[in-house]
Amino acid sequence: MSSILLSSSVRSSLYSLQQTNDLLSTTQNRLATGKKVNSANDNPTVFFAASALSNRAADLNDVFDRVVAASKVLKSTNDSLSALTGLVNSAQSTARNALASTATTARTTGSVAGLTGASSFAVVAARTITVNDGTTTATITSAGTVTTQQIIDGINNTANLRVKASLTADGKLQLEATTANAITIGGTITAPELSQFGLTAGVTAAGTLNSVRSGFAAQFDSIRSQIDQLSADATFDGTNLLNGGSLRINFNEKSTSSLSVVGVTNTSAGLGIAASAGTFQTDRDINNALTNLTNSLSTLRAQSSVFASNLDIVTTRQDFTKSLIGLLNAASDSMTAADTNEEGANLLALQTRQSLSSTALSMAAQADQTVLRMFR
Repeated sequence: MSSILLSSSVRSSLYSLQQTNDLLSTTQNRLATGKKVNSANDNPTVFFAASALSNRAADLNDVFDRVVAASKVLKSTNDSLSALTGLVNSAQSTARNALASTATTARTTGSVAGLTGASSFAVVAARTITVNDGTTTATITSAGTVTTQQIIDGINNTANLRVKASLTADGKLQLEATTANAITIGGTITAPELSQFGLTAGVTAAGTLNSVRSGFAAQFDSIRSQIDQLSADATFDGTNLLNGGSLRINFNEKSTSSLSVVGVTNTSAGLGIAASAGTFQTDRDINNALTNLTNSLSTLRAQSSVFASNLDIVTTRQDFTKSLIGLLNAASDSMTAADTNEEGANLLALQTRQSLSSTALSMAAQADQTVLRMFR
């Protein structure tokens, strides 16, 4: 099909109108999107530079979400540590209440104060000190001298012996029955040698079990069980930093900046909190429990400090990442954003120009129609 010939005036007016319509379409698109650069066709250099900034902001936004999740894990861990500390304090109070209740089992306390585990006295070699509970006997044999710690260890390390030995606060050797049994001190040691430790040979009559202490022991074990349960339940978003879990937090899109948080095992065993021994009938067993609880509280406080420090780091990086995302997006927008005031003025001018171009095209077409009149 042959092309249609247009007069130069019509073609010029048509071309002007087409240009105006193209500019009008571009201006309307800029106003609709708010951007003066919407594709590489508009300005390749600016488009790809802005895209690089926007893409990094998008990548960092994913990193930011993971950092926020990690901060919540650490916050949950700190809350769980506070709850564990409360349970340990409760167990400590229970043990102290048990200690405040007077023991009713057999007990013999030496008359010599100021002893330590290293206190040593001459005892003829091969002579023995025996401690019997009615069934089982502990025997300490002298090698020329005997220390207080030898007597304590000999008694406490004899299997099934229902007697425990310890030093009182003022350094006296004390023997306590763990059940309703008697305590018999004997052996081949002489009375003067035995008196060096403040002890005398003989029988301490059997006492009775203290039901109050037994009740506190049961309560103590119940709290200990709650510690295990809380440690197992301290999971947030699939991570439990109090039961052997760990956490790695990446702070940038390339994973070249990160923080590794090593978890702990805060079960009762992990904290060194043993079950109540001998239903807390002896002061020794209660004091051992109190020592364990004091140590566990120190451990929890140290852990809380470490996790709080990690949370502070993560929170700081979270704020930094959020600010950086905003700056990247702002920089990208500033490179591609359209000036709405300018584009609005352009739109008004183009609409006027479009109207004038349409009028000019109409007038050019009317000039061609004069030729047609010649044939009428």
